[in-house]
Amino acid sequence: MFEKALKGNNYYWMWLAFLGFIIAIGGISYLRQYFYGLGITGLSRDVSWGIYIAQFTFLVGVAAGGVMLVLPYYIHNFKAFGRITILGEFLAIPALLMCMMFIMVDLGQPLRALNVMLHPTPNSMMFWDMCVLMGYLFLNILCGWVILTAERKQVAPPKWIYFFIYLSIPFAFSIHTVTAMLYCGLPGRHFWLSAIIAPRFLASAFAAGPCLIVVMALILKRVANFDAGKEAIDKMVTIIIYAAIANMFFLSLEFFVGFYSQIPGHMHTLQYLFSGVEHHGHVYNNLVPFMWAFLILFVIGIALVTYPGTRRGNDLWLGVGCASIFLAFWLDKGVGFVIGGFVPTPTDEITEYYPHLNELLITAGVWAVGFFILTILYKIAISVEHEIEA
Repeated sequence: MFEKALKGNNYYWMWLAFLGFIIAIGGISYLRQYFYGLGITGLSRDVSWGIYIAQFTFLVGVAAGGVMLVLPYYIHNFKAFGRITILGEFLAIPALLMCMMFIMVDLGQPLRALNVMLHPTPNSMMFWDMCVLMGYLFLNILCGWVILTAERKQVAPPKWIYFFIYLSIPFAFSIHTVTAMLYCGLPGRHFWLSAIIAPRFLASAFAAGPCLIVVMALILKRVANFDAGKEAIDKMVTIIIYAAIANMFFLSLEFFVGFYSQIPGHMHTLQYLFSGVEHHGHVYNNLVPFMWAFLILFVIGIALVTYPGTRRGNDLWLGVGCASIFLAFWLDKGVGFVIGGFVPTPTDEITEYYPHLNELLITAGVWAVGFFILTILYKIAISVEHEIEA
């Protein structure tokens, strides 16, 4: 089926060429980092995780979000998701690959990643995170490809594949739960030391992932004549609304615990994120604009997707609403949660993190790789659908 990715109109090839250009810039930037070391990044002794790990954390959620299609379709037999489920399964593949690439570029020396497999340590959450991420990647490749092949041949999928489909559901929950445990298992970082991190991660994942799927489905409807169906989109939006509101509820609980109980470790980080903090006569507030943008985008997005006029068939504003929620949670988890967690330090000092241009170019390159792979996979899937319809 790979030959179907070699056929497309001029816009298709222009899009791939644009992504290839961004990938090339990111690759050159990574080579510079590889030879000069992580000293050319904005990372420091006090801020050991920056934009790379922030993107990893967010993208794990995007990958897990695809289960919101698999669960209703295969467990509850919700047939309206029949055409769109493959989009969720194929979205998880590039999302997981981007997660792994961000880990590799963050390590500095990528071969160190082999230590997790060559010297396994089951008492480490990083070991289990590697296991569930690799397992979920394998399951999505296997299930997506077998199901698509069966559809192309217009036969029922083999019965043995359903075992792996059902297995992928707990794996989807586990990848973000274990990732959350990487944070809430660190007693030296008070902001992350919270039992509600895992539910909060899952709620944001079950909103951000479907948001991207809805946006992609609406784009494909316009550029590739692929209609996922109004009922499927409407149900996806309903899932997004509930998950997004649940995430904001969990965030409000963090505010309650911090400020009502006056716990400095929680309170100071939230103050740093949303209003800035004063320390030794200097105000630190570099993340405040991003966090207020998160709140504004969330309100705009929720307002758009809950407005009946938007839900009745205004694809443009529905797409804008879903994109707003997606960007809002990217700012919340892909910027604020990880980077903000380092303020203050365990010694009550403040070290702000500013990503250098080289980091941003590498980050853009990794995202471009993900969208390149996603474009190829969606091109294959949609071509198969058109072939069946013909």
